[in-house]
Amino acid sequence: MELETRIPQVKFVFRKEGACLTCGEFETVDAIELFQGKRILLFSLPGAFTPTCTTQQLPSYETMYDSFIGLGIDDVYCISVNDGFVMNEWAKQLGIEKIKMIPDGNGDFTRNMGMLVSKGNLGFGNRSWRYAMVVNDGMIEWMTVEPGQKSNSTEDPYGMTTPEQMYKYLDRYAKKRTVNF
Repeated sequence: MELETRIPQVKFVFRKEGACLTCGEFETVDAIELFQGKRILLFSLPGAFTPTCTTQQLPSYETMYDSFIGLGIDDVYCISVNDGFVMNEWAKQLGIEKIKMIPDGNGDFTRNMGMLVSKGNLGFGNRSWRYAMVVNDGMIEWMTVEPGQKSNSTEDPYGMTTPEQMYKYLDRYAKKRTVNF
């Protein structure tokens, strides 16, 4: 769906890596800083270290990162309702080097996007429903959401927000934006 809505104006708390687990520092970054002046592909997932997120979603976006850059994306962000420690360790264990990991530990961004759902039936607490979007200078250009969004769903669809689907959108959109002189 095409939109012209500003992203939620929240603060993210990152954990800067230090030489040891307790040596790092916390860093608070405004959403405005992360998105200002850039065209970002952002995808959201329910949680670090969960099966689909770990074996398919995050690694596939990492693999296709350069393809997205080739279609006019400045960076690719992965957001999850997890803290900075968890996001950093998950990326480290998977060898993620290109995707920027965005910890939404309190779920503020996700809640304001209307994507926060309870996964209490699985013992996960509140998490994000899967969605992906293109954000251009802080404005949502386009967004897709997996079907069936509801709290305590027994389903975990993953089809509309795959990197392959996002590539199709970007490829189609980039071609429409080409101007011949």
